[in-house]
Amino acid sequence: MSHPTLSVVIPVYNEEAGLPALFARLYPALDAIGIAYEIIFVNDGSRDASAAVLRKQFEQRPDVTRIILFNANYGQHLAIMAGFQYARGKRIVTLDADLQNPPEEIGKLLAKMDEGYDYVGGVRAERQDTWFRRNASRLMNRLRERTTRIHMTDQGCMLRAYDRPVVDAINKCEEVNTFIPALAYTFSSNPTEVEVAHEERAVGTTKYSLYKLLRLNFDLVTGFSLAPLQAFSLVGFVLAVFSMGVVVFQVINRLVRGAAAEGMFQSVTEAAQFFLFGVVLFGIGLLGEYIGRIYQEVLRRPRFIVSAVLEERPAAEAAQAELQKNSAIR
Repeated sequence: MSHPTLSVVIPVYNEEAGLPALFARLYPALDAIGIAYEIIFVNDGSRDASAAVLRKQFEQRPDVTRIILFNANYGQHLAIMAGFQYARGKRIVTLDADLQNPPEEIGKLLAKMDEGYDYVGGVRAERQDTWFRRNASRLMNRLRERTTRIHMTDQGCMLRAYDRPVVDAINKCEEVNTFIPALAYTFSSNPTEVEVAHEERAVGTTKYSLYKLLRLNFDLVTGFSLAPLQAFSLVGFVLAVFSMGVVVFQVINRLVRGAAAEGMFQSVTEAAQFFLFGVVLFGIGLLGEYIGRIYQEVLRRPRFIVSAVLEERPAAEAAQAELQKNSAIR
């Protein structure tokens, strides 16, 4: 347990109803692989009884189970970051708690890593999501690929495998807003992808609303590229040239047509003003996004607070603690 080959990190948020089914499939799947492993559940401030269910599971399998309890809800990616910091395995696999990615597929990712890859991303085959979510995901993927050098077929699939050096590099990153699969792709020297099964959610509801999905992708683009700012600068230049052309055209039109051109000049000017106002407001919001990131980094506040960790201490460490306790009593 102190030096496992595999660490499985699972963020948990309000998954009380689905955790027993996860346990029933996860532990047998890992036992069947035949390597030393640990499972790190990170309770991300769940408001239901998820923490109690996890504690009970720890009592049943303390040899391979570790529980990290947050004091509040910090989000899926920070929960995984906490799991990475506590993980001791040579390889680390991330998995959602909702069983949409079957734990039986973990072996497929590890087999791919045996071929020499240091980062294996899962690609959901025959996604069991709504038409809107599937197509929105494709649209966001195209936008990300055009604005960053990060190419992921399925950025929403959390079933991924990381080699230890990649996780060590991720752990050195201290930014507040982060996107772990993108960071891994940045630090990986030999990444690849593999198709994995995808199942319908048995219980509960998705934790990602439309707003959160848009927010996540916006964070991804602004966190790994200056393309939005550069695009806005280009738009500003094009509009400046266009506006100058409109002014020149209207001056010539007025000289040629006289007072008859007055009405058209006024309507075109008003339309251009409304359009430019929209562009300016968008630009201010974009600048505010980057400045807000700088503000958050300057504050240097903790990204998350761990209230407790449930784990079985190694025998040597437990004996040393007992020795210190007895010495203090004497």
